[in-house]
Amino acid sequence: MKSRLLAALAAAALTASPLYAQDPDPHAALDEAARARLPRIELTPPLLLRLLVAEIAGHRGDAGLSVGTYRELAKQTRDPRIARRATEMAVYARQYEPALESARLWVEIEPESQPARHMLASLLAAAGRTEELGVHVAKLLEAARPDVGPALLRLNQIFQRSTDKAAVRRIIDEVTVPYIGVAEAHFARAVACYEAQDPYRAQLEIERALSIRPDWEQAALVRAQVTPSPKNLEGLKEFIAANPKARDARVAHARILVGEKRFEDARREFSAILDDNPGNADVVYAVGVLSLQLNDPVLADTHLRRVVEMGHSEADTARLYLGQLAEERKQWDEAIRWYEQIGDGPQYVPAQVRAANALAQSGRFDDARKRLANAKAGNPRDRAQLLLGEAQLLREAGRPADAFAVLEGGLASTPDQPELLYEAALAAEKVGRTDTLEKYLRRLIEIKPDHAHAYNALGYSLADRGERLEEAGRLIDKALQITPDDPFILDSKGWLLYRCGDMSGALDVLQRALSLRADPEIAAHYGEVLWMLGRQDEAVKAWNEAAKTSPGNAALAATIKRFVP
Repeated sequence: MKSRLLAALAAAALTASPLYAQDPDPHAALDEAARARLPRIELTPPLLLRLLVAEIAGHRGDAGLSVGTYRELAKQTRDPRIARRATEMAVYARQYEPALESARLWVEIEPESQPARHMLASLLAAAGRTEELGVHVAKLLEAARPDVGPALLRLNQIFQRSTDKAAVRRIIDEVTVPYIGVAEAHFARAVACYEAQDPYRAQLEIERALSIRPDWEQAALVRAQVTPSPKNLEGLKEFIAANPKARDARVAHARILVGEKRFEDARREFSAILDDNPGNADVVYAVGVLSLQLNDPVLADTHLRRVVEMGHSEADTARLYLGQLAEERKQWDEAIRWYEQIGDGPQYVPAQVRAANALAQSGRFDDARKRLANAKAGNPRDRAQLLLGEAQLLREAGRPADAFAVLEGGLASTPDQPELLYEAALAAEKVGRTDTLEKYLRRLIEIKPDHAHAYNALGYSLADRGERLEEAGRLIDKALQITPDDPFILDSKGWLLYRCGDMSGALDVLQRALSLRADPEIAAHYGEVLWMLGRQDEAVKAWNEAAKTSPGNAALAATIKRFVP
């Protein structure tokens, strides 16, 4: 599958190349010699009538009559202008076989016409006629000499619709043989090899392109794409050292650092790019988000505000982050103002949920619920998110029965909404409705048989109550089969082993879960197993460490109270 970077580069090459730009009418300004080559056809009344019929039929939506008439006229007159029009009408009507027939005739009549060959190439690619397409592409390249580079860059775009990527690679290899000393030929080969899942050859070809044009930034970006980590990072660093003004390469380098979770290094690189390009909104946004990731609220706030001022496409995401930063400062009204500025789009519902939370935190609980009730829901999932937000408010207010009622009300209108089923099941357990918990989770498993947390929640519920432990084990093992390293599912496995009396096995699994996620409820279970093994000092230490980072966790507090009154 073509990567986003390769697709972007191919598109850039497409728009940059003048070779295939289609003149609105290549016969509009012909010289006398060119006019002399046109067939001498008398515009008789019958011919004029058929032309009018074809054109008027097209305008009235009668594609069959228009396409058929133009095709016959093109064959009869062998006039390239009519062949062109026949092709265009067939393409417009999405009648691709007639379009191909007319395009072939157009090329036959006018073999030197670049628009004709380009039209035929596009249609052959769409139809998957790879072999025939290669013949016409070779002629297009030959016609582009001596400045063949832009045409070579267009090769991958022309073949983009072809599904047989191995055949595409072979044909691009063949048509580029005469241009083996041109960097763009190796560039086209590299992209074709990568798409044909031959990364080793892709690396060789892109290295050849760079050996011919060492300062070619576009090729350096493709090399980073086709080269595995960490060599891709090394290659970009070398290129940037030799070409310090290569902004796109520096941005790609920074993004690879983000992918490797080297956030401080990435921010340093983006900040350096920003120094040279202070008006680049994408880079401002990147520095803001990385500062948020690195828990630097001051710098994050500064850059995210600039993103909003610059009208960036991610301005609403920046507003959402700015609202969260205000929440962290407990500046509830400021947070709400940021959320209220967010319009329709992917951030609208999360903004409404967070605004409601800010209202509740500032003591305006009824206003919080009203905001969620009045918020727009464009689809069932949006409505579910708003209901989940309201249920969360009620849970945090110590009203679990009301939270359960809200979720059940949502299921009344959308009974198979997965997120509502899952949260309603958990809420049912909080109010002692274990039968309802099981019903909802089993329904969720029917709808989404790969929902690991549905299996886990049901298995954990059984294990925690000491019921049907063998079945609980099967459910939890199924969850682990789907997501093997999930700390919460590992916690359930450890707790099941504890309930089954396997203390040593329980301790090993819970220790692994806690190493993956320092969660207070996992720590509560881990400490309990330590205590039952007679290692009380270690248990108290584990509980105290968890209590420092999560002082308000009810499950942890209850566990400590049972053992250390």
